[in-house]
Amino acid sequence: MAIRIFETDPDAKPKGSFSDDTVGRFHSGRSVNNVPEALAEWKVTTGDPDVAAAIAQLMGGQPVETDSTSENFIEILTDTKRIKAVLSGPDAIASDMKLWNGNVLIHHCDGVEFLSPDQDRGKACGCPSLMEDRKAAYKAKRGPGPSISILFRLAEDYDLGLFRFQTGSWKLAEVLHEIGNALDKVGAEALAELGIELVEYTTKKGRDVSYFKPVVKVLKSWNDAVADPTH
Repeated sequence: MAIRIFETDPDAKPKGSFSDDTVGRFHSGRSVNNVPEALAEWKVTTGDPDVAAAIAQLMGGQPVETDSTSENFIEILTDTKRIKAVLSGPDAIASDMKLWNGNVLIHHCDGVEFLSPDQDRGKACGCPSLMEDRKAAYKAKRGPGPSISILFRLAEDYDLGLFRFQTGSWKLAEVLHEIGNALDKVGAEALAELGIELVEYTTKKGRDVSYFKPVVKVLKSWNDAVADPTH
């Protein structure tokens, strides 16, 4: 399943089988005293001390055991903004739209039709047609936002295992079709860059705005990358 938000608002579209058997997760943010905080470098969590040590060696930082009840209770705040990742293909990325009330999923769709519960699956979800209205509804907690998962291996340590990055970034959702097209073009395992990018600009009213966004850039086929030691 994939987000279908551009079917109802094609003018907003910028020009241009999912496994969860992972050894750790990448994060572009964290919570400090229950307050969300965006990060300039990747945070990685895992439950495997060997994986944590390998991440620290590759990406910097120190493994720290947290009091998290998650299986990924070891945290590494790295000093790395960009990594080279290996994606299996378009199926390495899964996306849908979700609205949560605490731990309860109260709206689950692809932007056009419900994906759950079963009795509503395939029915019109009632989400706004225009992208601007979708974002406004989400901001007001009246509508769902993107839920995007990317499954990948590290190019520098392919055999370390599979990692997952999950994000609700609207900016990434807006270019998922471009990433999917690039992966389709490769047609096999692909080398990609996953990064955290700082965006800064000044609005027409003179207000300075800055934020971090996750970016995914498909570079070449993994076979070509392996054959080229300069990858």
